[in-house]
Amino acid sequence: MKILILEDEIPAYQKLVSFINDYFEENIPHDWARSISDGKKLLSDKVYDFILSDIQLLDGISFDLFNEVSINTPIIFCSAHDDYLFQAFNTNGIAYILKPYTQSDFKKAIEKYQALFKQGHYTALNKDTITELKSALKEEHINYKKRFVIKKAKGIQLLNVSEITKIEASGDFCIATDLKGKRHTISQTLGATNGQLQPSKFFKINRSEIICIDAIENIESHFKNRLLITITGLKEKVMTSSSTTSDFRKWLEQ
Repeated sequence: MKILILEDEIPAYQKLVSFINDYFEENIPHDWARSISDGKKLLSDKVYDFILSDIQLLDGISFDLFNEVSINTPIIFCSAHDDYLFQAFNTNGIAYILKPYTQSDFKKAIEKYQALFKQGHYTALNKDTITELKSALKEEHINYKKRFVIKKAKGIQLLNVSEITKIEASGDFCIATDLKGKRHTISQTLGATNGQLQPSKFFKINRSEIICIDAIENIESHFKNRLLITITGLKEKVMTSSSTTSDFRKWLEQ
């Protein structure tokens, strides 16, 4: 067995080597590269049983390396990136160890690939998947709203975005409904608010309403290619417009 480790941080590299030797109960031969250029040289000359790869290397991101060099080797990514990227890896069935990782995390990732190979279900990383992962990485760096400042008669309150189920237009302002069904006025337009929300969490279903995916309880077909949606804490259902239904269906499957 031969392993390639792509990791720019020396302590992280040493930790992975320790995990490998502990898991296989022997010293496994491996190569180590800290940059895209060194990794490219190794992959051009050698074949590996699997690769352990960080995302951020000394001279760029490893996605660019795998975009240049076509390989059928299983890749287990090890990185501190979370949220969007973590979701993208899970969606594509790629093993991902989130730093700081443990021996148990490492073991689960290795066992996942061993099972996939035995069943013949492993799919090599392709350019479309790499493009999706790079897009998720880029989106992760955008600073979306975590809370809104709400002006009340008794002073100012904070409304966490994670508590919002629906937002609807109300003239030059908009109204956000929280998990308890309470309504809060946000002092900006629906369009401005929509641009501050995570696209993977919130969707503008029609001209005047935005909903959160975590608050969706049920979806049913309606006339003229529309969908009726039941939202947590709301008595009345909301409806997609005929022009947004197709994109909404795609959004649900991301």
